[in-house]
Amino acid sequence: MDFPLDMHKNAFKASEAALCAGDQGKYWEMSNKLFNNPTNIPTWLEKENILKLAEESGLDMGVFKGCFDSGKHADEIRKRIAEGQTKAGISGTPGFLLGFIRADGTVKATKRIVGAGPFINFKTPIDEMLGSKK
Repeated sequence: MDFPLDMHKNAFKASEAALCAGDQGKYWEMSNKLFNNPTNIPTWLEKENILKLAEESGLDMGVFKGCFDSGKHADEIRKRIAEGQTKAGISGTPGFLLGFIRADGTVKATKRIVGAGPFINFKTPIDEMLGSKK
């Protein structure tokens, strides 16, 4: 889930852009493009570049601009940030929750991994969780 941080000037609008692209079935394509230039993210995520990336993604630009300029997904993003902070204890990125999908389709998060780390930081808790399901 998107978790834009205040310290990244344009991260919130980038999240909105990805969700607006998602309205047209291209969330991941847009998200990948937005983070394709990690050495210059603050300027890379300026509105002009976001619009260029949306156009390169083959989005209907009228629909995209309407969504992007309206802030259609802003409340949803704020809600996700609040949930991440209060319910899951996430304070930064990357942050990961591991869990199980319940029969009713909801997710039960059972483990939290904070920060980027080596593969073993993920493998061990996943193996433990899989072992507990047997």
